[in-house]
Amino acid sequence: MKKTFSTLLATITITLSANSYATLKQEEPSPVWLKKTTDIINLQLSKAAQTYQPGKNPRSVNPDGSVRVVGVKDWTTGFFPGSLWYGYELTGNKELADKAKKFTLALDSIRYIKDTHDIGFMLYCSYGNAYRITGDKIYLPVLSDGARNLAARFNAKVGAIRSWDFGKWQYPVIIDNMMNLEYLYWAGNQFKEQKYTAVANAHATTTMKNHFRKDYSSYHVIDYNPENGNVVRKATHQGLTDESSWARGQAWGLYGYTMCYANSKDAKFLAQAESIAKFIMNHPKTPKDKIPVWDYDVHNALETAERAPRDASAAAVIASALLDLSTQVKDGKKYFDYAENILESLSSEAYLAKPGENGLFILKHSTGAMLYNSEIDTPLDYADYYYLEALKRYKEIKKII
Repeated sequence: MKKTFSTLLATITITLSANSYATLKQEEPSPVWLKKTTDIINLQLSKAAQTYQPGKNPRSVNPDGSVRVVGVKDWTTGFFPGSLWYGYELTGNKELADKAKKFTLALDSIRYIKDTHDIGFMLYCSYGNAYRITGDKIYLPVLSDGARNLAARFNAKVGAIRSWDFGKWQYPVIIDNMMNLEYLYWAGNQFKEQKYTAVANAHATTTMKNHFRKDYSSYHVIDYNPENGNVVRKATHQGLTDESSWARGQAWGLYGYTMCYANSKDAKFLAQAESIAKFIMNHPKTPKDKIPVWDYDVHNALETAERAPRDASAAAVIASALLDLSTQVKDGKKYFDYAENILESLSSEAYLAKPGENGLFILKHSTGAMLYNSEIDTPLDYADYYYLEALKRYKEIKKII
């Protein structure tokens, strides 16, 4: 009887301890840095939504301090509405949701665009988040049209979606294109179009075969022969050299394969994501604050500070991807911890805007296209977007109220 009572008591104690831990996790308060960051996010997004007009979205800050505003056809145009949706989720500010809807609906005409893979960035970040959060079917017709046009850019002989329709390329596919597969996975499920899912899986498989080096760093552009699918050239358009590791390109790859595994449960995509993560996390040239310079190989070519600006946008994408990856593997803590360190750095005074400053963007110190002297050491709308997404994922994993 005594033994039975002791066993029962131990069982009750363990149960209570487990329940207490669960309760504690559910009621965990925000870290000081996160609360401060959330306040700034609310202020910056609220002011930006009042300052700009739907269909004319802020993209970056020009060297003269003026804000670069872009129209509906710009590849980044979906990020600001998407940031407003994420801002609403992070802050609970309903005015942000109201503004997000207006800025999203202003992008309606993108449904007819057929000459770029960026439809995913443009529509899924805006309309996709709008539907996810509200469930309002008003957003579905545009999402349906956009997904159909994106999938139509797939060439079965190549096994991939064509990225660009400009330049002297035969059939260019860029690592960035991995990001747009999430739109197709979602659309395949939402609209019962199995071919969308098949296209996404095929593109990811082809990219895994041809875009990556032995160390799992990636090329930026692979140019294919559209008639037979043979690789014509491995090159770059935004990196330092054809053989260098452009930081945001590595981030796109990590995010893309993590997302592909989440949607397909194909083990080869998970293995690819973890290999890319290892390359990024163990890179000897990564600064102590874990915010990479715009190309990991800049240090090997030019040791001047002017040629090595940081890229907060790459860091934000990496953080969001690693948080997602941390939930899909048994030893996810190493990925979570690395992502948390990035978020703490981005949320510090070194990278986080002061209220009312920075063109009303949230993050400082991103690099768009260094080789073209475009958007260097400046805020970028997609840096903000993926930073907000990462913060949302962080709060969900930590169960922060």
